[in-house]
Amino acid sequence: MELITAYAGACAIGLVLGLMGGGGSILTVPLLVYVMGINPVLATGYSLFIVGFTAAFGGVQNFLKGNVAIKQGLLIAVPSFLTVYCTRRYIVPSLPKIIIDTKNVTLYKDTFIMALFAIIMLLAALSMLTKKETTHLPEIKTEKNSYISILPYIILTGITMGIVGAGGGFLIIPMLVFFGKLNMKKAVGTSLLIIAVNSLTGFLGDLHNTTINWQFLLSFTAISIFGIFVGSYLHRYVNEKQLKKGFGVFILVMACFILSKEVFGY
Repeated sequence: MELITAYAGACAIGLVLGLMGGGGSILTVPLLVYVMGINPVLATGYSLFIVGFTAAFGGVQNFLKGNVAIKQGLLIAVPSFLTVYCTRRYIVPSLPKIIIDTKNVTLYKDTFIMALFAIIMLLAALSMLTKKETTHLPEIKTEKNSYISILPYIILTGITMGIVGAGGGFLIIPMLVFFGKLNMKKAVGTSLLIIAVNSLTGFLGDLHNTTINWQFLLSFTAISIFGIFVGSYLHRYVNEKQLKKGFGVFILVMACFILSKEVFGY
């Protein structure tokens, strides 16, 4: 029964990605942890693989349509994928089982990862619920920004992606818009390829530290990819604005559930 639920969830992840072009990957870790009972560290690694291949399909489609900015994408992709790989290869395995141990507070590694993931979910939900429509905006003009000044932000994004196993599109797209001077259409397309490279590179870091259940992982990913095609087909029949608002509320509720379960034990 758990396996059927997990595969149904995999299809739902693909459906959301196909319908909205993003956001579905943020469901992957909670599904693997709470439905399949997979350890959070391993679940974040699996999530990187699933997110990587899912984003790659969308990225290639956007590349063929001319919606990928190679130069701006490389400037962000190179330092971020190196950071994600190092995070999965060295930082995550070296985290102690107990992060904080005081008289009043004991914070375990698994709890830390899930709480951080819930915070990322909260930020993503707020972004979906408050983001204004920018489809018809012209290309954003900004003053020339120093690449060095945004490098710490890129590295921080890579570390965050590496730890929680999320795609991080809502962190990457603002960089491409405001610093890369891309319009939203190109920013989304370029972001998908960056996410694919980052996620799959990060997963490679896990190969040195964990034993992978390839049968489960490949079947889960295949169903998710199938969901993308179904979602892309259904996209023309749904109200995208209402869908994003509804999904944002769902993510907000999920984030609160994870925080209450992991931090407060409810």
